[in-house]
Amino acid sequence: MKLTQLRDLVAIVEHGSLRAAARHLDIAQPLLTRSVRSLEKDLGATLFDRQAQGMTLTAAGRVFYQRASLIVNEARRARDELSQVLGEGQGTLVAGLSIMPHAGLLPGALPMFRKRYPGVRLQLIEGLFPDLESRLREGSVDFYLGAAPRLQPAPGLAVETLFSNTRAVVGRKGHPLSQATSLKALASADWATTSIDYNASEDLARLFARYELPPPNVILQAGSALSLMVALAQTDLLAMLPRQWEDFPLTADALQIIPVTEVLPAPDVVLIRRPDLPLTPAGEHLVDLMLRFAPKA
Repeated sequence: MKLTQLRDLVAIVEHGSLRAAARHLDIAQPLLTRSVRSLEKDLGATLFDRQAQGMTLTAAGRVFYQRASLIVNEARRARDELSQVLGEGQGTLVAGLSIMPHAGLLPGALPMFRKRYPGVRLQLIEGLFPDLESRLREGSVDFYLGAAPRLQPAPGLAVETLFSNTRAVVGRKGHPLSQATSLKALASADWATTSIDYNASEDLARLFARYELPPPNVILQAGSALSLMVALAQTDLLAMLPRQWEDFPLTADALQIIPVTEVLPAPDVVLIRRPDLPLTPAGEHLVDLMLRFAPKA
């Protein structure tokens, strides 16, 4: 069993077909086919169901893939770490970030990171912890930095609380309710939301209930910051976003804060990673840089 065979298997699973995996790895498809068949022969097990629409793992394949992906990702991480320790500054860093660090931490940290590690390929994934949990466990995402999930992760992931945060009500410039000073005055509004877990409307309803108000009318759930920005800028929808949004330069001309008097708590911002897989020097550096721009207590 060779590392290249494990790499090939992982690529097929992640890209869904031989053709896509071969294109990603930049190798001929027949070579990839022979690699997988050789691996199956060595293991004495069929790893894939081969169908016209693609390849899916068998039960045995799913078990083997969990270990293989860990090996492949840890080999990648070991190579990157050595390169960075030796001063070559190469490799790949995969970070999952929720909206708050994207708007409030990354703009200041990214130029400094690029100056220190210009040769590191940085892959940023906008998402929430539930969307990234499986990839954190298998090692294909190095860390998650963002809103804490309501439910603690199962054993195998370390959670470090970094700082607390608050939210603000955001709407388009010139919104009809822009002069409102309380959540009660916004009772007639329609809302858009992202979420810290899969129950977006419940999250917002709990915050309104804190002030003995009925649940707001949530009519749009955005899966990304871009979707949310477009929705807010082009409609009279409101959203409750991390307070750092007020200083986000990309939306300064389109969106505004509606300054209600209520305190609007936000989820704590946390760092989640596998404790048995230390971050590479580049990963540690990016986290440290982002924390320089954390809100002061």
